[in-house]
Amino acid sequence: MNLLQRIVFATLFVAGTVFSGTAQESPNFVTYDHHLEEKGDLEIAISSTVGFPRQSQPAFIAPYAELEYGVTDWWTSALYLESLSRERDSTIFTGWSFENRVRPLRSEHRINPILYVEFSNINEASRMQKEVVGQAPIFDEPNSELRRAHARELEAKLILGSTAGDWTISENFIVEKNLSADEGWEFGYAFGVARPLATLFSAQNCRLCRKNIIIGTELYGGLGSTQQFGFRDTAHYLAPTLSLQITENSTFRVSPGIGLTHASEPVLLRMGFTYEIADFGLRLARLFTGRR
Repeated sequence: MNLLQRIVFATLFVAGTVFSGTAQESPNFVTYDHHLEEKGDLEIAISSTVGFPRQSQPAFIAPYAELEYGVTDWWTSALYLESLSRERDSTIFTGWSFENRVRPLRSEHRINPILYVEFSNINEASRMQKEVVGQAPIFDEPNSELRRAHARELEAKLILGSTAGDWTISENFIVEKNLSADEGWEFGYAFGVARPLATLFSAQNCRLCRKNIIIGTELYGGLGSTQQFGFRDTAHYLAPTLSLQITENSTFRVSPGIGLTHASEPVLLRMGFTYEIADFGLRLARLFTGRR
């Protein structure tokens, strides 16, 4: 099965899973807003980043899984597992990441700050691109070589989120450090806006109702590093986003990102399916204690 066939199969699989599945969320893939996971809830997500590069580079698909848990009302943690499959190359595991988001202010404000810290243990084949920082990477070595170069990275974000009417507006400022190499600190940004197509409550039971659809747009990219700050050789993307709530607990998202610079991939297609288990922590505690 070649890469194109894998992409088509994955798309059909996700679509089939969604429409046979049993919480509506932001359609953004890169830009975080100020909303955290509810305390005790577990969110399970399966997503992919599909890259359609220029003629000299092979296409790729980078699937990843996410487990996100609401530890408290003000603290959310998530674990990511990622992989990569390249056209005319192999499929490999590229590493894992552990993130934490903390809300320092409990009540809602005009601008709501969130503090984000992530540790990653990955290799140079990683192409999940949950964020874009520094200069655009050169992708001209086979997976067998890239997987040998390991990187332990520390990343911090300042997330600012606001609500204006039906709109959610988010700004992310990113700094990242490769602890395994002397590459300086890398910088990036992400901006996103989103809103539901309809906000009026309806008792109608349907899947493609306007109230179940959120649309938005993301703009994100790298800002160089302490060794070379600025826009030179950096990647930037403009990406419309769409989120479709299928059931009370499941959501399908898609976002075709368009590269804006010569260092960007021409197209980054992102797809994801999310399933949320409410009160997972309470159910787990009852299971181990035997209480009902």
